[in-house]
Amino acid sequence: MSNIMFFCIPAHGHTNPTIGVVRELVKLGHCVRYYSFTEFQEKIEAAGAEFVACDSYLPPAPDDLDEKVGKDFASLIEMVADTTIALDPLVKEDIAAFHPDCIISDSVCFWGKLFAWKYQIPFVCSTTTMAFNQHTAKLMKQSFTEIIRMFTGMPRIQKKMEYLRQNGYQIENFVSIIQNDNETNTIVYTSSRFQPMAETFSKRYLFAGPSVAETSIVPICPTSARKKRPQIYVSLGTVLNNNIEFYRNCIKAFSEIDCQVVLSVGKNTDLSKLGEIPAYFTVLPYVNQLEVLAKSDVFVTHCGMNSVQESLYLGVPMVLFPQHSEEYAVAHRAEELGTGVRIKRASVKTLKKAVQEVIKNPQYKKNAMEMRENFMQCAGPAGAAAWIEKVIPQKEEKAEAEDDRAL
Repeated sequence: MSNIMFFCIPAHGHTNPTIGVVRELVKLGHCVRYYSFTEFQEKIEAAGAEFVACDSYLPPAPDDLDEKVGKDFASLIEMVADTTIALDPLVKEDIAAFHPDCIISDSVCFWGKLFAWKYQIPFVCSTTTMAFNQHTAKLMKQSFTEIIRMFTGMPRIQKKMEYLRQNGYQIENFVSIIQNDNETNTIVYTSSRFQPMAETFSKRYLFAGPSVAETSIVPICPTSARKKRPQIYVSLGTVLNNNIEFYRNCIKAFSEIDCQVVLSVGKNTDLSKLGEIPAYFTVLPYVNQLEVLAKSDVFVTHCGMNSVQESLYLGVPMVLFPQHSEEYAVAHRAEELGTGVRIKRASVKTLKKAVQEVIKNPQYKKNAMEMRENFMQCAGPAGAAAWIEKVIPQKEEKAEAEDDRAL
């Protein structure tokens, strides 16, 4: 059996889809050493992997994090370079002791890819977002501010590229780090139907469908078994979710609709600032999203890939309210497939109109259920684990490669 190093960033939407695959790899007898952050330790160890904490190696979060996430590319590259160099001594020592047969890394956890390159270890990319190449990248809508930040940040990016080269990382340019290529074995946690321009990706890509751990799967609650009022679920995810104005607008908009409402507002939102909350509203810092979605009729979402996939996995249509370029691409695809209504601003009037449209028009539910059926036909976590087994070089191949490097 193989020894596998797994790297991920500190984000629920990037970690959660990997848990089912890790569990399946462990079932197959592989040893998985997962480099992550203490917030995720419990679920990683529950999947059977060995957890390695990376918290102390991550640079301090900037005060203006909310303004930079998904928008300031130079800051992202700086963080990646600094984290890579900080982690390098630990990873080098672990490689010598653990002898990994493969490194699996999240597509935006670039230090995992960089370690695989530097230490010449077979690499598998784990893509919890859409797969982006030179074709699909055109779908990402960048604001004028993002374009300006990219232009003005190029000197900072080049400085960090040189910093990595000086530390033994042979990098051609920053594009080679961030872009999916057709020569890399890659798991994508969606179906080829949901993935835009799937035909532009090589056979090295496995579109495995949403990875939902078996212990988390919740059966869809039949409409007949619910309360008479439809249920609206609202969440802006786990990162950029401190948006008092948005939540206040939701409360006002949906108080005018005969419905049940669940708001997941994040741990940093001051609930006292939300004003009077109607009796049929449930407002919490955090909820079990799968359990809530299974009982919901519409999901008002920021369009994080994980949230959209889970919604469609349970056949729930959406109101799509993307916040930055990656989420714009996800929202565009969900809208194209007729699984939701996209809004550009979250005014009281707009929110109310969009939710009513999704609830009253059965076609959105029908399209969402069709995507659910499509997802059910994908390989899933077990299929992804079996696929990883096949792409990891066998011991004989690894020995030959090491002999070639020695020569």
